[in-house]
Amino acid sequence: MRRYLLLLIPILSLTSGAGQAGNAAAERLAEAVRFKTISYQDRSRIDYSEFLRFHDFLKSHYPRVFTELDVETVSNYSLLILWPGSDPQLTPVMFTAHMDVVPIEPGTETDWDYPAFEGVIDNGRIYGRGTLDDKQGLLSLMEAAESLLEEGFTPRRTVLFAFGHDEEISGLHGAVNLAARIKERGLQSAWMIDEGGFLIADSPLLPGRPLGLVSVAEKGYLTVTLSTRGEGGHSSRPPATGTIGRLSAALERVENSPYPPRLVGPVQAMFETIAPHTDQPQRFIFENLWLTGGLLASQLAEDPVTSSFVRTTAALTMFNAGVKENVIPQYAEAKINFRLLPGDTADTVVARITDIVDDPLVDISYDAWSDPSPVSDHTGDGFAVISEAVAEVYPEAIVVPSLLVATTDSRHYVDVSDNQYRFHGNRLSMEQVNSMHGTNEFLDVESYEDMISIARQMLKKGTR
Repeated sequence: MRRYLLLLIPILSLTSGAGQAGNAAAERLAEAVRFKTISYQDRSRIDYSEFLRFHDFLKSHYPRVFTELDVETVSNYSLLILWPGSDPQLTPVMFTAHMDVVPIEPGTETDWDYPAFEGVIDNGRIYGRGTLDDKQGLLSLMEAAESLLEEGFTPRRTVLFAFGHDEEISGLHGAVNLAARIKERGLQSAWMIDEGGFLIADSPLLPGRPLGLVSVAEKGYLTVTLSTRGEGGHSSRPPATGTIGRLSAALERVENSPYPPRLVGPVQAMFETIAPHTDQPQRFIFENLWLTGGLLASQLAEDPVTSSFVRTTAALTMFNAGVKENVIPQYAEAKINFRLLPGDTADTVVARITDIVDDPLVDISYDAWSDPSPVSDHTGDGFAVISEAVAEVYPEAIVVPSLLVATTDSRHYVDVSDNQYRFHGNRLSMEQVNSMHGTNEFLDVESYEDMISIARQMLKKGTR
């Protein structure tokens, strides 16, 4: 059974084909890359004029959207666009994306095949920061809306577009205020679609059939700070246990006590949905998770690629202590970043870590970014719209629910949307996954064309 269970890893690792044709839409995405809408953790470094220039670019290339629809700027740089439906009795739907991108890691600039903000198209690929996260998502929606407006399309159901400007640094000024403005206007969406899902081509588990992963939930985000104080002084007279040693021992206990693996609802639903399309013995495994679920979770937990789908993870990310090599530090601090499975919360994680550390001299504090999101209904209308839209472009595709191990702006819209789905219809390869937030980020032109087609279908089918 282990051999077949390990076939799951490529599902989450991804392989795909690439398109070669170029078109005007690809050129517009390449141009969008050239705007350095970079979100730095230190907000004083952000050049907000780039966001305003990006707004001008959008107005120039999508004139019908900006003249025929209700466009509002929120928090100076985010955009809220309302496309009124012909039937005001129908509950609206919402599509979201973000215009900001992460910085280029200093020292890696020359590792790019093409400069990260030049927006080069070569060999059927669009290169540059934002081609995967998330200007391709924003522009594919604008391409779809503009073309539908040109065709005279009028939705029966009102559509909201919410485009934040600071998703990469938590969305506290963008998505948070967009959601507040939506609430002020008395609007509520039946469902929303954000980034966080994609298509996989030629999965080893489903040879020759694209696999669409729609994230119906995302993990929570929590950073715990461990700190300790102790006797300092000259390094020639060290104490029996210094602050670094004490804190290191606490961190070792945490790292050696991983959460036990378990299958949560979205991951279980993914395997159950795949099951009818697989051969034995995989089909038996996936159809009988009441019997095989524990073994499946344990096998997935053995590989770093899939472990995050079945356990709350802890990553030791920062350690600070000392000011000079011959001075014993009186204070040491470390940070642990947790990504929480549904069912875990900041409070339960901190309680568990407190028990594991078991040292009254180590202080534990935390800054909870977000608990795990609610799990959206994978049998609901929004999921069905995504499935139908994908089928129009990829008739042979299988669309399944999944769990997003990262975080998105969608968590900020929970109060104004009944269900949150995370999916943009682009195909990704492993090379592309590694380039997200990394080096040589790119998108295949053909994939982008198909992504726009899927966005058109979602707008048409989602507003019936």
